[in-house]
Amino acid sequence: MQTFVPDEVEEDILNDLMEEINELYEASEQTLIELELRPEDNELQRALFRSIHTIKGDLGLVGFAPLIPLLQHVEELLDFLRKGQIEYTSTMSDLVLLTMDRVKAFVENIMAKGKAEYDKTLHDQLVIAIARIKPDNPTEHERLLSEAVLMLNPDLDLKSEPGSQENQELSGTTRTLANTGIPKEISAEKQMDILFFRELMKTIEHRSNYWSGRGDRIAKLALHINELAEKPIEEDQLAVACYVHDFGMAFMPLKLLHKKEQFTDNEFNLMRSHVYKSSRLLEHLDQWDQARKIVMQHHERTDGSGYPLGIKEENICDGAKLLAILDTYDAMTHSRSHNKYKQLSRKQAVIEINRQAKGQFSMKWVRFFNQAMTSLLTRG
Repeated sequence: MQTFVPDEVEEDILNDLMEEINELYEASEQTLIELELRPEDNELQRALFRSIHTIKGDLGLVGFAPLIPLLQHVEELLDFLRKGQIEYTSTMSDLVLLTMDRVKAFVENIMAKGKAEYDKTLHDQLVIAIARIKPDNPTEHERLLSEAVLMLNPDLDLKSEPGSQENQELSGTTRTLANTGIPKEISAEKQMDILFFRELMKTIEHRSNYWSGRGDRIAKLALHINELAEKPIEEDQLAVACYVHDFGMAFMPLKLLHKKEQFTDNEFNLMRSHVYKSSRLLEHLDQWDQARKIVMQHHERTDGSGYPLGIKEENICDGAKLLAILDTYDAMTHSRSHNKYKQLSRKQAVIEINRQAKGQFSMKWVRFFNQAMTSLLTRG
């Protein structure tokens, strides 16, 4: 590992750089979702190229040289794409987002510590791997892209048999965590629906300072855990439920959403009504009936003490059992005005989930949650 110590850069410039990187990351994530649906859309291809080009230019202006060669080669790859010389694939999206993850971490370390460690040997190998992807070797593109992605994140290489204990413990984060909570192996029509719900959720998140990014966080983790469990829950239904389950909260009074004191009985009953409001949004969309059921049941408890129906574990669907855990976990690990737990670290939240699991959560899904979090926490 090498250590990069930059020349002195004003704090305001670093803050502006980080803000632009975050904005471009979010924009690129959205672009990549749409490219999954319209892989030949040249305007989307050009937008992705511009994002990487801008980040590379910004890093050059502040003298953050170690990442420039990697970004240059990703930019050249996207230049081939926008010129119609190579085709877009899902693996290309993983490469772009994982590269941007690395850029964000690099800049964040400089902001926090005044320096950043990086693996020059790895970067050199990545540059070589990406440079081998040329318009004249299309049959090799997917293999070469996969090799580059595995260099960026070796945890994506599942070497043991599917479903084995070793695979579940070592697989780490999957491509759904690198992207969004939108499954790839579904019809374009359903992807467009989920994209619509995700966009609505992103708008709703502006209703409260405590909600930013909540929909994506929960959806990504839910799909990852469902995959560990060998997908007993339909991915598309789970994704929709994750984005829609708190829609009803947006129509609560802000003074109630931001109340720090304990709710009165009337206030608590009003807050509980959000499950009805959320599920009603799906009641006339027959293709999302299972998602509606997940939304309706995600505050039920295995001992029957939940709401709105007070049903017990055997009558709660798997999607709701998983969403109940992740909804609570996200509330614990992100600031909420009325959150009695305040904000816990990821490890503390996992411990707390297990402490209160009996009677509240499905132990089957708590075990899968633990497996997923063990790998993610180990990776930092």
